[in-house]
Amino acid sequence: MSSHILVLLALIFFAGEFLVDADLIAYFDVTKYGASPDGSSDCVKAFLSAWKDACMYSGKSGVLVPQGKFHLSAVEFQGPCKSPITFLLQGTLLATSDRNHFYDESWILFEHINGLTVKGHGTVNGQGSFAWSYNNCKKSSNCLSLPPSLSFHYVTNSYISDIHSVDSKGVHIKMYGCEDIKISGVTLIAPANSPNTDGIRIGTSSKVHISNSNIATGDDCIAILTRSENIDISDISCGPGHGVSIGSIGWTHQHEQVLGVTVRDSTFLGSTNGVRIKTWANTAYSEVENIYFNNLKMINVANPIIINQHYCPNGPGCQSGESSVQIKNVTFSGIHGNTRTQEAVQLLCSGAMPCKDVKLIDINLSYNGGDGGAKSVCSNVRGSTYGTVIPSGCL
Repeated sequence: MSSHILVLLALIFFAGEFLVDADLIAYFDVTKYGASPDGSSDCVKAFLSAWKDACMYSGKSGVLVPQGKFHLSAVEFQGPCKSPITFLLQGTLLATSDRNHFYDESWILFEHINGLTVKGHGTVNGQGSFAWSYNNCKKSSNCLSLPPSLSFHYVTNSYISDIHSVDSKGVHIKMYGCEDIKISGVTLIAPANSPNTDGIRIGTSSKVHISNSNIATGDDCIAILTRSENIDISDISCGPGHGVSIGSIGWTHQHEQVLGVTVRDSTFLGSTNGVRIKTWANTAYSEVENIYFNNLKMINVANPIIINQHYCPNGPGCQSGESSVQIKNVTFSGIHGNTRTQEAVQLLCSGAMPCKDVKLIDINLSYNGGDGGAKSVCSNVRGSTYGTVIPSGCL
């Protein structure tokens, strides 16, 4: 009897011990292919063998990673698969601590798959503490990036839920060329001083829904990059980290675009930014349009509301001139709480291409520092205010 049938029968028989979907997914257990849960033996060959059999199975299938610690070097799970496929993570995956692999393009990559589910209450441990000192991006614009923990390239109609990612070397979850992705119940954690450890980075993707997740990192909790549209974010907790950012836009000096982003019903705790749009100076013509930030709570956040069209994080070498990124139809509504910096609202737009149709609605942000209250600082922005707006004086 084949290994996948045995696993399926075991899953049915021990329904109280294993997670079984209502439709009885046929799971391929990586330990049946030789993966050892000892935390030291590289299991990449066993994982790839289990994936190959699951991907070629005619019917709903999955790869099962049971409890235990599995050392896994860089791996690519390639599609397309014959049917919808699940990656069920119950154990812990450990990345390499070998510095010869610190600049791999990715650690765990899912690519060219329709109908992928990645779920379970297991953990992806990037062991970033071994690698963060090798990140020199603050010193060099030509630096090499450390690898993301989970990458999804050209993945569609898929779901990621209940995964824990800790100490990623680079980004925790990276999406490129994806469409119709739902992310829910994930926990992404790295120290506040860990460099470039974005929680979720979205690029060239559409119809992405992120909800009910906890993100505490050393960089953006969520970063939305060019050619992304129809992004919906709700019920997240962000902090520490750099907030939810659109951009940066304009780095490539080619036309870039972000359209249709909503961030709502979320809490920012001790983050260096709340919600932010950032563009470089001296850019090609680009657009950021139809952005909605609604019902957000700020607790001890440094910059709760910020548009910065002269973004240049590393100081020396910043380009002069004005940004040619047109920002328009941006709404900040129902944002309340407190800030640890006095400039609670910063709308610093381009002198060459001012922001248009910016709305501040029912804003209430107090300064929890020393003398004086919260302030607004604005330039080159056109818009209006509605309801009570504290601090006032911007539009």
